[in-house]
Amino acid sequence: MKLSCLFALLWVSAFPLPADESDTLAPLVQLLASSDDSQLQLDILKGMSEGLKGRRGMKPPAGWDALAAKLAKSANAQVRELAQQLSVTFGSQTALAAQRAQLTNAKMPVAERVAALESLVAAKDGGLPSLLPGLLNDTALRDGALRAMATFDDAKFPAAILTIYPKLAAAERKSALATLVARPAYAKELLAGIAAGKVAAKDVSADLVRSLRALKQAELVKQVEQFFGVSRVSDADKQKEIAQLKETLLLTARRTDNLSNGRVLYTKTCGQCHTLFGEGGKVGPDITGSNRADVDYLLLNILDPNAEISADYRPWELETKDDRSILGLLVRQDAQVVTLQTPTEAVTVTRAEIKTLRQSQLSMMPEGLIAALTPSEVRDLIAYLRSPKQVPLPK
Repeated sequence: MKLSCLFALLWVSAFPLPADESDTLAPLVQLLASSDDSQLQLDILKGMSEGLKGRRGMKPPAGWDALAAKLAKSANAQVRELAQQLSVTFGSQTALAAQRAQLTNAKMPVAERVAALESLVAAKDGGLPSLLPGLLNDTALRDGALRAMATFDDAKFPAAILTIYPKLAAAERKSALATLVARPAYAKELLAGIAAGKVAAKDVSADLVRSLRALKQAELVKQVEQFFGVSRVSDADKQKEIAQLKETLLLTARRTDNLSNGRVLYTKTCGQCHTLFGEGGKVGPDITGSNRADVDYLLLNILDPNAEISADYRPWELETKDDRSILGLLVRQDAQVVTLQTPTEAVTVTRAEIKTLRQSQLSMMPEGLIAALTPSEVRDLIAYLRSPKQVPLPK
């Protein structure tokens, strides 16, 4: 990170700003106004943008309007974009309209349209929900639009998602399902879609099933149990399942393992959260150097993830005042915002929107992770997890 960017980020972080007070930003605005160095401008704007992430409707700092007009003429596209995004943070209706126009202009570069979408989501722009269903037909913006729908409580969104669901790629389906489990009203539509055959129950991974259970609505829980079974709570049941699976693995020890298929299964089942051989997510620990060769170690951690929980990987449960439910690792919080890292994205919520925020006593890794796999698939997955080196993907 450039020193000027770091300076701006530290400056913003050092002075927690209430939504109606931004005078402490004035020195940064003055510094930007006094310089024509586009790189310096870019670095400071990046620091300001990072420091103000998640905040919206702030009073613009003194001199911002004149500075924004100057930066809008910059030869550096990133400077122009960040300046406009900050204007959105400062509640500029003109900037919001410009971002909407940029988002819906198919002739604009994809990166700029994606940036506009992210800016409008962060601002929770009231004009965005009417645009999101149309973006589901745009392959470049579809995934972002699916995730953005979780931000808004809109009765039209579940039907729009379920209509396009058969056309979605694997990653897009994950985003679609993550949105559909985010709110009780959305979850009700998802479960109806499963009952009608619009969504395969096996598509709903263990972490999403846990999110459905976390909604804690009796009618929904009953349906969840119908499709995914009852959540086990007995330690004896867990130990019995571990013993049975270990016995199955030993009985099939002479079978030739398909490590490449195991890698595919790992990517779908574990790779979104864990890193292995330098690839994967950062929600869970890097397991490359763990005791993977030990079958007992693997089975215990897969089948009973709550047996030993590191404090660093205990998730937080956040519920917003408009009924959105978010489960993720706490990566940032201050007087104004809270950011949770979910398996699919980092979600920033303002304190004013939060109804409840509490740390879960369960692991970020859900139970039932391999429940949908066949015995052969479990064998391949375990074999890959025990592999001392990376293997190629299937041809």
